[in-house]
Amino acid sequence: MLKLTSLKSMMQKNNKFFYYSGNFMRQLLPRRIFQNKLKKKHKLLKKYWSDDVVKRVNYYNKLAPDSQIGKTSIHLGNFKYGIKPKTYFFDSFKYFRYFPDNLRISFLFGDITYTPPEPSFVKSRPVGEGNYNSVVLKLNEIRHFLFIKDSKFFDSKKNNLVWRGKVYQQKREDFLRRYFDHPMCNVGKVNSDKGGMKWFLPRMSIHKQLEYKFILCLEGNDVASNLKWVMSSNSIAVMPKPRFETWFMEGTLKGGVHYIEIREDYSDLEEKLKYYLENKDETRRIIENAHLHVEQFKNKKREELISFLTILKYFRNTGQKTGDLNSQIANNHASADNSDIL
Repeated sequence: MLKLTSLKSMMQKNNKFFYYSGNFMRQLLPRRIFQNKLKKKHKLLKKYWSDDVVKRVNYYNKLAPDSQIGKTSIHLGNFKYGIKPKTYFFDSFKYFRYFPDNLRISFLFGDITYTPPEPSFVKSRPVGEGNYNSVVLKLNEIRHFLFIKDSKFFDSKKNNLVWRGKVYQQKREDFLRRYFDHPMCNVGKVNSDKGGMKWFLPRMSIHKQLEYKFILCLEGNDVASNLKWVMSSNSIAVMPKPRFETWFMEGTLKGGVHYIEIREDYSDLEEKLKYYLENKDETRRIIENAHLHVEQFKNKKREELISFLTILKYFRNTGQKTGDLNSQIANNHASADNSDIL
């Protein structure tokens, strides 16, 4: 029989069996079926269109009109199973299958920390104004988009910071070198293939980490993968200002509002933890604001609409025709607020 803590940990994770089985089934159905249904997605517009939807689409897709499609682009008809990583393919294919095979796309799958020279679909990009060629989609969702229900209140949690993660990057190594033995921290790495057993601690389930008031969210290859579930909990994320962002819009998060911001060299960590332990009203506001940020990602139909509009804007602003869906949107939702999308 599984221990209760193991069962809770399993329940908190996204179900990979259903994810993979459902995505493999999608490959068996002809694309033409979905391409004929594209116009029906107009129903999503009528129900979920809002200024917030417009704002998010324009955040993910900053392409200017007449952007040039690149030489590395491929026809959607050639976007087929076998492209890796599989989770990135599955998460984009479920939307791309609705569009005509002759349309062209460029994409960069994996942990992307630079802006490509041509308009490309990505999971991650640098935060800032110069990332206009990086069109963000919700990719590798099975790993990154995990939200939880936390039954433990902040005040009843331990007055410490917790973190477990793999250490391959210098910035993570620097943190452990400084705080591994600190009395306010329970932090350690879970891999022994780099640097041996130095700073090694056993893995800790999400359920056990939720016993702590503060949870460290350190960027790795790109974003901190635990940030989503931490911000949906009653603990508080502690981290430097994000340098990279994904569909979660990490670049819109503000220190002292959505998370506790510490310096890039981590030198003020103890000072910040003590401050927020003494200022409970501020900690409550941070938790509330974090929950509000998370809430906008929980409506699946609304998320689907934003994904479709982000892709449609890519085709429109690279001069590619997608039938009369663009004109349907313009005719039914003509306003100054949405004119910059489609």
